[in-house]
Amino acid sequence: MRWRRYGEHAALLDCTSLEEMSAARATLTQAALDGVEEIVPGARTLLVVASTSALEAARSLLASADLSHPPAADVREVVLDVRYSGEDLSLVAEDAGRSVDEVVTLHTSAVYTVAFTGFAPGFGYLAGLPAELQQPRLSSPRTRVPAGSVAIADEYTGVYPRESPGGWRLIGHTEATLFDPSAEQPALFTPGLRVRFRSV
Repeated sequence: MRWRRYGEHAALLDCTSLEEMSAARATLTQAALDGVEEIVPGARTLLVVASTSALEAARSLLASADLSHPPAADVREVVLDVRYSGEDLSLVAEDAGRSVDEVVTLHTSAVYTVAFTGFAPGFGYLAGLPAELQQPRLSSPRTRVPAGSVAIADEYTGVYPRESPGGWRLIGHTEATLFDPSAEQPALFTPGLRVRFRSV
């Protein structure tokens, strides 16, 4: 891990892997250090917005922490109902060397964790995609992906919270609301949330 200053009141932690970043985030979140205002995870980075003294405390904490065994925490879980009829479902099955039913079983049998958010308000990058389903993005992104589209790309699965362009492989659709700016908590997906998918 390597720390870098990120303005006057923040520091960016470069991590070696998604797992290390997730463990560092869990460690800092559970510690609830005074003076830490915000913790923003990325694929291999962790931005900590805090006072100078809190940043020093965060550095010391992570330097001595065993990130191979992150602290356990009470984790919320949501289950999303999905119609597995996405435009790329057959392509995913073909590239995986599996039947469509096997792809659905693999996708619904996994337990995912929101590793970080980005791309669009409410979009979460969900870690935990089975290795058999890990496939690259489409070579030519679509100009329009419907809201609620369930998709996969590389090591992640995700759900498009609104209509937008996108290059992930579409395997299904959910009616769940992923982002509501008028809600007390606008985004359904927040880092650390556990997610399951259920075929309907």
